[in-house]
Amino acid sequence: MVSLTSAPASASRPAPAEIAGESRWRGLLALGAVIVALPFVLPNAWYTDVAIHVAIQAVNAIALNLLIGFTGQISLGHAGFFGIGAYGSAILTARFGLPSIAALAVTAAATGLLAWCLAGPILRLKGHSLAMATLGFGIIVSIVITNEAAWTGGPDGLSVDDFRIFGLRIAGEKTWYWIFAGVLFVAVVLAQNFVDSPAGRAVQALHGSETAAAVAGVDVKAYKTGVFVLSAVIVSIMGSLSAHYSGFINPGIANFMMSVEVVTMVVLGGMASVWGSVVGAALLGLLPQFLAGLEGWDTVVFGLILALTVIFMPRGIVPTLAARFRRAAP
Repeated sequence: MVSLTSAPASASRPAPAEIAGESRWRGLLALGAVIVALPFVLPNAWYTDVAIHVAIQAVNAIALNLLIGFTGQISLGHAGFFGIGAYGSAILTARFGLPSIAALAVTAAATGLLAWCLAGPILRLKGHSLAMATLGFGIIVSIVITNEAAWTGGPDGLSVDDFRIFGLRIAGEKTWYWIFAGVLFVAVVLAQNFVDSPAGRAVQALHGSETAAAVAGVDVKAYKTGVFVLSAVIVSIMGSLSAHYSGFINPGIANFMMSVEVVTMVVLGGMASVWGSVVGAALLGLLPQFLAGLEGWDTVVFGLILALTVIFMPRGIVPTLAARFRRAAP
């Protein structure tokens, strides 16, 4: 006899992979809606400029999160790669007459080669030693940019030529907004696809235990080097685009505090979370604007927010809230 009783509730529930897929698409739709709506609600060019810088830092945070959050390799020198991208494109276009796209591509390739050369000795280190090594690299880049005034303009900075695509000059905050917003959207999609790919799962295995990952057949050195190079190239490209957008650069874009800022975005938004990188960049990019009227207390309030987040949300904002929502779901 066929039973007419209903199947258990658990049998009708979607699988975790289906839930993750639905969440991903909802997140992408929400991001796309925000990107499309912002130009129509931002009151002036200043707010558009703030949105552009948030997008730049969000992509930088995603690139660094691939290295720190997913692979478990600390880096305090990624501002150095950003500076190389910015000054590389500026020098190649102004001094050698390369087209903007070619200068960006050459600079990104050179950055990738440099990162590959550095990965061998640096990624053998762990913990504080790795952090100090990457910090040293960032300081070296900052010093070179400051001292080589004949090429970089030194502390006075350097003017950057306009960005051109097939002879068409890119200008105006609204045009640059769509470029950087598009880059951010593509970065989120590609990062999520990478994390869910076999290579991404191998990279996450390294974070758990390099020894266990090696026993399972993961080429530890190759994957660590690959993510390091990928992260450096992405940051370099953002440095190049940012330089052409601003039209002027100085050594401050490659200093230690810039590296710390991006690391803070990753920690605040959520380690090993693509959306955490976006949220962290948005918070760190927007909070100073809201706290600017506190006349000296803005840094105190900002530090308090960071401290409370680290204490009560040690995994970061996005992973912590996501876990709570999952527990609260029926």
